[in-house]
Amino acid sequence: MATTDRDHILDLLSEGVLALTDSACWQRHLDVQGRFHHYSYGNALLIGSQCPEATRVAGFTAWRRLGRAVRRGERAIWILAPCRGRRPSPESSGDDDTSVRPIYGFRPVPVFDIAQTDGDPLPEVCRPLTGEDPSGWFDALGVCAGQIGYSVTATELAGTINGDCTFATRSIRIECRNEPAQQVKTLAHELAHALLHEGMDDRPMAELEAESTAFVVCRVLGLDTSDYSFGYVASWAGGGAEAVGAIKASCARIQQAAGTILAMTDDNRAVAA
Repeated sequence: MATTDRDHILDLLSEGVLALTDSACWQRHLDVQGRFHHYSYGNALLIGSQCPEATRVAGFTAWRRLGRAVRRGERAIWILAPCRGRRPSPESSGDDDTSVRPIYGFRPVPVFDIAQTDGDPLPEVCRPLTGEDPSGWFDALGVCAGQIGYSVTATELAGTINGDCTFATRSIRIECRNEPAQQVKTLAHELAHALLHEGMDDRPMAELEAESTAFVVCRVLGLDTSDYSFGYVASWAGGGAEAVGAIKASCARIQQAAGTILAMTDDNRAVAA
């Protein structure tokens, strides 16, 4: 496929991201995400050590506000919350505004992962892909991975991870419980990481480039990943004009990675024929 045609596909991606981030669903998504705290490195370690599969963590009351309830008997995940203001004293009236006062200590507080709750579903802007892989694109992309020195393993991954790419071991893992169409999209995404992002520290940009590459590759292969890719790109790039600007800024890198993957796929198919 000519580069100009792939440019058109990136235009479709940009238009989809714009439409999504102007929707009521996106606003509900942002409202919910704003209710989740961004935990410190130390608390992230505490959460991971107590519940390695945790994905979205909040306190008991926060879950209630989101329309979900912690199930009876669930074991809390304990983190440390800062105590702000002066140390309490008998003379204190308790009326001082402590929101901007310094931290004088920490106290343990319980939180719970979404998997420990029941209730209203949270608004999702990345809908997992459904469907089969009748043309065998997963295997074809796996051959591409081998040609650039990467192994591919389909396995069960913790939490909501769909796949990962480990540069040190030149290995890609794909969540095997996802439907075949989602596995194809994820493998294209991880191949883009392998081609573009070793040594790169800008995670949001890396995720935007990888998913944009996967969108282009899958579109050429006949797989529409809009339901997943629009929301994924918007979530990492900020949505709206900001996301579109980032896509345009990385257009050359995205096209290069997509072109490399598609060229290898074409060559492999030709050899097989």
